[in-house]
Amino acid sequence: MDEHLDSFLVYLTMNRGLSKNTIESYSRDISSLAAFLDKRGISDPAAVSEGEVAAFFDHLRKKKLSPRSVARNIVSLKQFFRFLLTENVITEDPLRNTVSPKPAKTLPHTLSLGEVERLLEEPEKGKSNEALRDRAMLEVLYATGVRVSELVALELNRVNLDHGYVITLGKGSKERIVPIGDAAIRKTRDYLSDARPRLLRGRSSEYLFVTSRTGSKMSRQRFWRIIKDYALSAGIHSHITPHVLRHSFATHLLERGADLRAIQAMLGHSDISTTQIYTYVEKERLKRIHEKSHPRA
Repeated sequence: MDEHLDSFLVYLTMNRGLSKNTIESYSRDISSLAAFLDKRGISDPAAVSEGEVAAFFDHLRKKKLSPRSVARNIVSLKQFFRFLLTENVITEDPLRNTVSPKPAKTLPHTLSLGEVERLLEEPEKGKSNEALRDRAMLEVLYATGVRVSELVALELNRVNLDHGYVITLGKGSKERIVPIGDAAIRKTRDYLSDARPRLLRGRSSEYLFVTSRTGSKMSRQRFWRIIKDYALSAGIHSHITPHVLRHSFATHLLERGADLRAIQAMLGHSDISTTQIYTYVEKERLKRIHEKSHPRA
């Protein structure tokens, strides 16, 4: 099974242009099935039956995996066995009758404008080079709605502060141009002129946001920890991740009348239906306002 998994991952990397995180997710899901089958004495993909696959999904549900996680596993395994079918490793797809459940619609968590302001201002309480960098990173993240992986991978030559835009590389290695506002431009200029040279200490880097330890780009995990720390010190106790700022970016634009197609383009969504979730967020917000304010609600 391991040999076929390696071939599949090479195929995904070379032909599908998927992100590293997506490929790692496929690898985890398929490895989980392989471990389950190994305990049942099955190592040959051709020996995997519909019954074995059904038993695996029952196993996942008994482990209390969420319906969303189970659905993701189904997608991963369907892609894997279809690949094996095209490679003539198997003659029948054991997932041919497996239906992916529709995940329950969950509205993305967002911050209020006041919470965003408090979060963005928190680094200002520090005067260190890292604080100047962090303020610029938070401003760019909220101004553009880019994914955290796109933020930390921003290269200097893809940032045009004179004309107010960045060029980012999204899922499937697709480039898109995203405008940034005056506040993000100002904070980024401050960081570039002062803090970044001191963080680099004579070293060179192609990346916009760098760390003092390596002089290279920051990891996604490190920025997650930074944003959580700032949220806590700002008195924001709700669940927060870099993606929450992305959701807040889209929701606040929609509240102010931005076109859904424009938001789709800025977020890099390939399908407008993905962006439409923010219309539900806005409807729920208006519903809460009505219930709170209307005299007969």
